[in-house]
Amino acid sequence: MPNPASTFPYGDYAPEKLKEAADRAMDHYLKPDDGESAPQPSTQLFTVTAGVDPEVMLANLSETLASANAMLSDLAFDLEGSRRHVALGVAQMIELGTLLANKCLDRAEHRV
Repeated sequence: MPNPASTFPYGDYAPEKLKEAADRAMDHYLKPDDGESAPQPSTQLFTVTAGVDPEVMLANLSETLASANAMLSDLAFDLEGSRRHVALGVAQMIELGTLLANKCLDRAEHRV
């Protein structure tokens, strides 16, 4: 039976410890973190450096797409039938991406 003289609403269950636990829980959810947390290690293998000029990124994109297109086109000519059609279809999609990247690059050069 709880002690009627106790002002702690949960009886005589070590009120100091329960208050400490409640304070920790409240601080965890409501108190802003004053210290900087350690940066989380990235699982991303490749990144684009912040602050790289968009024109430089477009030029690299165009070169990357052209390289992918050359590799896939070379592969396509070693294939036959539906596999060859699929490879050539993907090469055409890469070529369309290259055209878009080059058009953006042209527009960026004209703004300067």
